[in-house]
Order: sequence, then C-alpha cells, then structure tokens
Amino acid sequence: MSNKYKILIVEDEENILKFVTALFEANGYQALTANTAELGLLMFTSHMPDLIILDLGLPDFDGIQFIKAIRKDFLTPIIVLSARSGESDKVEALDTGANDYVTKPFGSAELLARVRTILRSSRHSCEEGKFPGGKFTSGCMVIDYDSRRIYLDDAEIKLTQTEFNILALLSEHCGKVLTYSAIIKEIWGYSDSGSIKKLQVNMANIRRKLMLKPGENKYISNELGIGYKMKNEND
Repeated sequence: MSNKYKILIVEDEENILKFVTALFEANGYQALTANTAELGLLMFTSHMPDLIILDLGLPDFDGIQFIKAIRKDFLTPIIVLSARSGESDKVEALDTGANDYVTKPFGSAELLARVRTILRSSRHSCEEGKFPGGKFTSGCMVIDYDSRRIYLDDAEIKLTQTEFNILALLSEHCGKVLTYSAIIKEIWGYSDSGSIKKLQVNMANIRRKLMLKPGENKYISNELGIGYKMKNEND
C-alpha cells in the first residue's frame, strides 16, 4: 500500500543512505536523498517532505545546525539517525528541535515504527470516518488531509507546513473557538513572549492566501482577544 509520504534522508555514508532509501521505498514511502547538509536544505525547500531522517556528522556542517535552520520556519518532523550515542548528544538534538533520536546500528523494524509513530502524531488527520475520503470542505475550500493540500475553487493554495497545520487544526474543531494558547501549544509545543504574534502572522498569511479581505470572516472567524474558529455551514 502506498502512503504517499515523502521522506528526506540526509546522510553522507553511502551504504547507509542506500539501505535506508531502499527500506523506505519498499514500504511505500517516497525517498529523497542528500549527502550534505547544504544539499539537504535545498532538497527540503524544493520538495517540502513530510519527515526528515538526519545524520549529525555531515561533511559540510553539523546536523544540529541543520535542525536549527529548519526550525526557524518549519515544524517538519526530524528523526536523528546517528552513531553518536552519548546522552548529551541526544539531549542537544532533542532540545534543538528533533522529534526522535535513533542510534546506529539500528533495526529496520524499529526505525519504520518510529517513522509511523511520528507521522501519526504530527499529521493533523481526521478521525476514522469523520470526514469522507479524509477531506474537509467549507464552501469553495477543500482540505485534503492525506495529501496535505488545500484547494480553493479546485485550485491548489500553497501553504507552509505551519500554515497547513493551523488550518487543519481549526478544521478538525470546526464550529469551536480554539484559544490562542491552545493553538500555540498544539502547533509549536511551547509558548513564549512572541507566540501570539507568530500565530497572528501565520493567520494573516493564511487569510491572504485564501483571498480573504481584512475583516472578512469567511471560513475563519477571529474572536478578538480569545482565539480563532473555523466556521461551519450553519455559521
């Protein structure tokens, strides 16, 4: 069964790169590869994968710097796959933004299980049978959870990973006001002094891409001082 997920593998050891690539492709994933951090970042921005498998000991710059570069703007899940087994290495990678840490040598079944777990937890998908075909529809807007795409009048709207996650989260709670803090906790996992501003900037970008005029509450309403709500057909 093909699951359509794109996984970017950033690894400079050719034998491991080939093995992991073959492993994912045999299990229905689309594998993208890079043997340097710089190429990995280029592949990331070009293909926007659903998950990254990352070695820390890359030839051009350290994997920790790669994680920091991704985390500036994106929440794409990252699994570190490294020979570094020290606790301090694991803590640094996880604190920097990695979602999981697997040490080499590793078992194929374990790596696949960790990938499945992270994809399940990171993807905002509908509950079983909640939305027919894994899609949410509101007026002319369609959210396809499985392909992680948004359509407006059948034309695809290009969103960042974070923008998609916000819109998908709101749609899953359609008709309910989600507070700023609830959205921030779900999307970023933490709160700081700039969190609300960050959320507002993302929401402004979403509204612009949905071609909504200032103050227009089509699809999404802003409950001032409280949060946001995805409108249902009865609103």
